Amino acid sequence: MSAYLLATGTAVPPHVYPQDMVRDMIKNQARLGRLARRLVPAAFNASGIDQRHSVIGDYRPGSGGGAFYDEATGEMLTPSTGARNAVYVREATPLFVEAGRRALEASGLGAGDITHVVTVSCTGFFAPGPDYMVVRQLGLRPTTGRYHVGFMGCYAAFPALKMAKAFCDADPEAAVMVICTELCTLHVNPGDDPDSILSSTVFADGAAAAVVSGRPPQAGRQALRLDAFETTLTPPGEGEKDMAWSVGDQGYEMVLSSYVPDIIENHLHGALGPLLLNLAAELHASGAEVEHWAVHPGGRAILDKVQGSLGLSEEQMRPSREVLREYGNMSSATVLFIIGRLLDTAQPGERACAMAFGPGLTVESGLMTAVLGE
Repeated sequence: MSAYLLATGTAVPPHVYPQDMVRDMIKNQARLGRLARRLVPAAFNASGIDQRHSVIGDYRPGSGGGAFYDEATGEMLTPSTGARNAVYVREATPLFVEAGRRALEASGLGAGDITHVVTVSCTGFFAPGPDYMVVRQLGLRPTTGRYHVGFMGCYAAFPALKMAKAFCDADPEAAVMVICTELCTLHVNPGDDPDSILSSTVFADGAAAAVVSGRPPQAGRQALRLDAFETTLTPPGEGEKDMAWSVGDQGYEMVLSSYVPDIIENHLHGALGPLLLNLAAELHASGAEVEHWAVHPGGRAILDKVQGSLGLSEEQMRPSREVLREYGNMSSATVLFIIGRLLDTAQPGERACAMAFGPGLTVESGLMTAVLGE
């Protein structure tokens, strides 16, 4: 059996903040100590990010501020977790639905063809959840199977894609809509802790969807065949506290340690080994190689470490760096932004390797092959 990623679709909220504007706003927070004020410019200037999208409009000049920002004083406020989740409930659904709509339109399938919906998010909760809202608002069949992958972090698109592949392996007529939506900026709460400052430099809001089908792409349409997936954990004691996500009284508390790039570099070959070993003989026999890479841009340093460790070219890293520069780190949605670009640029027969990292420290990866419908 084969499963094919037929199309992707993305959506972002309307508020766009230049990275230097966010840098200066955070640097001027009265609650930051002297050392933190010195760390902020260095961290932001080295981020590799030009701008980020957010559902929060309070930071716009002339907006008057709101629950997250007092424009008169320039203070970033700290609403409760409940208040932040209320914004999530209001703002997440339109992004889930719009990304799903765009992916469906690009796939060549209709609403009646979708058999399963898998939604993904770690930045908010509500029920009936986004899976329900997608079925209702996109006019999918009420019998559509619905599943939600919650609170797994930046790698969560991979468990969702593996679920989609399993559904298609079991039923060649299955068509699965996977939608990742993350509103990370709801939980940005910078303080003196260097890890908190680092988190504030990268996280952003966005949504991305993919339609995966057991049926090959229509004639003339390109797809990515989902060949294999692997998951692994770094050794015990390495990463559990360096990349973490917990619920606090004033939002979810993000930990993204400066040690994460080194941990990834030290264990990347071991993590990817089983995946690439599965196809090593075939690749060697055909003279082929993995031409394209979709590396989750947890931050610029992570991309640098992956590139150096795997010996990738600037061209192979370009899609990941471009998405980081244009959007920042949108947690689980980010890798689908990159995969969407590879779907448009890969030539039939070329292979792509995608990977993402998250709490644990967990490394998820997948191999895909570009195919053209006949």
